[in-house]
Amino acid sequence: MKLSYKKLGDGEPLVILHGLFGMLDNWFTLGKKFAENFTVYLIDLRNHGQSPHSDEWNYKVMSDDLLQFFDDHNIEKAKIIGHSMGGKAAMYFAGEHSERVKKLVVVDIAPRFYPIHHDTILKALLSIDLENLKSRNQADEVLSTYISDFGTKQFLLKNLARKENDNTKFEWKFNLPVIEKNIQEVGVETAKGSTVPALFIRGDKSDYINQPDETEIKKQYPNSDIVSINSGHWVHAEKPEEFYSSVMKFLKN
Repeated sequence: MKLSYKKLGDGEPLVILHGLFGMLDNWFTLGKKFAENFTVYLIDLRNHGQSPHSDEWNYKVMSDDLLQFFDDHNIEKAKIIGHSMGGKAAMYFAGEHSERVKKLVVVDIAPRFYPIHHDTILKALLSIDLENLKSRNQADEVLSTYISDFGTKQFLLKNLARKENDNTKFEWKFNLPVIEKNIQEVGVETAKGSTVPALFIRGDKSDYINQPDETEIKKQYPNSDIVSINSGHWVHAEKPEEFYSSVMKFLKN
C-alpha cells in the first residue's frame, strides 16, 4: 500500500508514526523541529489520514506498508518514532526488519497485550449520523455526551472532513467501520523484541507503561532506556519541549 506522507528537512531519515485515530498532521509542529536535524517522514498509517482504506488492518500489514515505503523512498535504514499504536507498529517493524532500523523511539506503549479500552470513543464516533450532519459544532455536541475532555474531542474532530464530491456531506478520514470491527488488533502483543538501540518514553500520569512492563521492555529490548515525562498518554503533545529534548539526546548520542 502506498502511504500518504509529508517530507520535511534534510539529513538522515527519521520516520514518525501516529497513534490510533491520529494522522501525520498531529506531528507537524514537532516534525518541523526534528527537520532541523533530519529528513523527516510524517506518515499516515493505513486506514488513517489520507492513506488508503483497507479491510485488512493489523500490525503485520502496517509493517509491510512501512517496508514498502522504505523501499519506494530508497531508505536503507532509518530512525523511527512511534506513539501508541504507531509505537506498536514500529516495534513490530523493528522485530521483523531490524536491519532497516537505526534507532527506535516508542512513546507510551509497551509490547504487551492491552485489553480493548476504546469503547466510549467508538460509541461516541458511531453515534454521529454523518448522513444528516450539518456542522462540526453539531458533531462536537454529540461527542460531548460521551466525552468530557476538550483535547480528546478536538483530536477526534480533526478527522472530520467534508466529502470532496459533495461538500454538503461529512466523512471521517479514518476507516471507522474497519477500526470498529478490528479494534482488538490495536492491543495485540508485539513481543518479538529487537537489539536495536531503543528509547521508551512513558507519561507519568498515564497507565500504559507500568513497572512489570519496564522489566519486560528491558528483557525484549536489551539496548533500551526508559524515561518518564510528567504528562498523560499524549506525551509529545502535552510536553513537547521536554519530549523533544529527551528524543534528540537519544537520537544524536
